[in-house]
Amino acid sequence: MFVCGQCILSTAAFIFVFCFRYNGSLPNGDRGRRKSRFALCKRTKANGVKPSTVHVACTPQAAKAISNKDQHSISYTLSRAQTVVVEYTHDANTDMFQIGRSTDQSNSDTQSVQSTISRFACRIICERNPPYTARIYAAGFDSSKNIFLGVSFKLFSFDGWTNYKWGPCEHPRNGFVEDSKPGVWREISVCGNVFSLRETRSAQQRGKMVDSETNELLDGSLIDLCGATLLWRTAEGLSHTPTVKHLEALRQEINAARPQCPVGFNTLAFPSMKRKEVVDEKQPWVYLNCGHVHGYHNWGNKEERDGKDRECPMCRSRGPYVPLWLGCEAGFYVDAGPPTHAFSPCGHVCSEKTVAYWSQIPLPHGTHTFHAACPFCAQQLMGEQGYIRLIFQGPVD
Repeated sequence: MFVCGQCILSTAAFIFVFCFRYNGSLPNGDRGRRKSRFALCKRTKANGVKPSTVHVACTPQAAKAISNKDQHSISYTLSRAQTVVVEYTHDANTDMFQIGRSTDQSNSDTQSVQSTISRFACRIICERNPPYTARIYAAGFDSSKNIFLGVSFKLFSFDGWTNYKWGPCEHPRNGFVEDSKPGVWREISVCGNVFSLRETRSAQQRGKMVDSETNELLDGSLIDLCGATLLWRTAEGLSHTPTVKHLEALRQEINAARPQCPVGFNTLAFPSMKRKEVVDEKQPWVYLNCGHVHGYHNWGNKEERDGKDRECPMCRSRGPYVPLWLGCEAGFYVDAGPPTHAFSPCGHVCSEKTVAYWSQIPLPHGTHTFHAACPFCAQQLMGEQGYIRLIFQGPVD
């Protein structure tokens, strides 16, 4: 997944787009366009576009607009004999960013990772001047600056979408803060109109237009692109979010308290945030049904039971036994509280209010279902709440 266009730092407010499941960085590092987050900043030169002339019939002017590589256009095919073409003209007051699968040639010897989203999934138009409003639209212009919608799309006043250009978006109520509540998923069309969701992604019947809402992106808005989920954060919103340095300080504070394993009495320690997914010998482990934190041990791992179903030595409750990992992507936190809770069943640790928030967010899954997931790894949450309070034992000396 990539955000098209070079990002130039400036005095203007900037926006970060965070990708779910990467927990702060990709396994092989953030390189080139393959990153776990992207900064959208004011460009040195505006490249935004806005609707201009509409050709209702298949005319020579319409054909010229389609073939003109310097002219942005959207073509709606009504039938074999008729096409509606909407020409777009340059807008000096906005910048455009496009999101989709990268089509660049790579010199890497590694095989390209397959993406579930369209090459041209959506486009975001940002104002270059205060208040720097950003709006999202389904579908993106291709390398020839065209968007083609075939006969399979639905046309509503020169608006539409296809099965592969589905742009649902959710805005949190009260913003992305401690007391935020889940919003409602909407579908954004090619022209930026807002609709209620269809029954399934492939349904031919569109949802109802929601006149009271707009396609403006707000701090904490979620964007789903056929399985790839993005979190939109503004510069102002991130100013109230803990930094990576703050999370590192919290990690060191926990380790300085010298939590111990109640079985082996060995001191536990969260590994460096740079060593994600590498189990350390001092790694804390947790029983997800009760929250008691231990070091790794073989207690309760009887042959007749599944290796993931263990018995806690402290309270005898049985359930999954997993290593704990700190949530390293600060952009997913709703507050700067201590890491006292863990998502279930993945074991990613963050603040209480952060786990409570994400456990209430229904994320699109498949063509018509939703479920809550851990933002750090995108794994579906399990259990009554989807998270557990951690119970550490302090040093006995």
